[in-house]
Amino acid sequence: MKRDFEPLLHPVEIADLRPTQMTIGLREVSRKRAEWRKRAERDGPDFLGRHMIPAVYGPKHRLYLIDHHHLVRALHEEGVNHVLVNVVADLGGLEKSIFWTFMDNRNWLHPFDSEGKRHAYGRLPKTIDAMADDPFRSLAGELRRAGGYAKQGTPYTEFLWADFLRHRVASKQVDEDFQSALITALDIAHGEEASYLPGWCGPVD
Repeated sequence: MKRDFEPLLHPVEIADLRPTQMTIGLREVSRKRAEWRKRAERDGPDFLGRHMIPAVYGPKHRLYLIDHHHLVRALHEEGVNHVLVNVVADLGGLEKSIFWTFMDNRNWLHPFDSEGKRHAYGRLPKTIDAMADDPFRSLAGELRRAGGYAKQGTPYTEFLWADFLRHRVASKQVDEDFQSALITALDIAHGEEASYLPGWCGPVD
C-alpha cells in the first residue's frame, strides 16, 4: 500500500542530516546567512516553518537532504540547531547499494567534487559542515541572479553551469576578483557554446 508522507512537524537536528552532494558555494552560504540575520528577530520562526527541508529516509533510518543544502549550511553557521523536514520518500528498507543506485537514478545525488570529478557514493560528506567549497558553484548562482540564465526545475542546474564555467573562467580570477569573473561569465553564458544548458537565454535567430 502506498504511504502518504506528511512533513515532520517536530524539529530535526541539522547535525543529523546527511548531504547528498559533495560541495557547496560558500559565497552563496554567506549571502543566505546575511538574509537570515535580517529576518531572524523579525520572523525567524515563521520563516523556518515555511521552509521545510526535503529529505529522504535511507538505511539505518538516516535522513538525507535532497535540496536546500546552502540554506541548511547557512542556518547551521548562524547557530540554528533544528529545522523542519518534509520526507518525500522512505527508502530505509533498501540495501545500501540499491539505495544509492535509486537515489542516483532519481537525480537526488551529486557526488562530484570541486573540480567536477565524480566520486564513489561513500565519499559523500557525512555532515553539512563537512561539505567543501566550490567557488564556481557560487559564480553560477550569482550568474543566474545577474540574468545569465533562467531559473529551471532541472536538478542541479547551478552545478551544470558551474562545471561549464570551470573550464572557461580562470579559478584565480574567481578567487581574486569575483566581480570581474562574473562579467566574464555573463559574456560566456549568452554564447552559443552554452546553449545546451538548462535556462540558457542567449540570442535566438
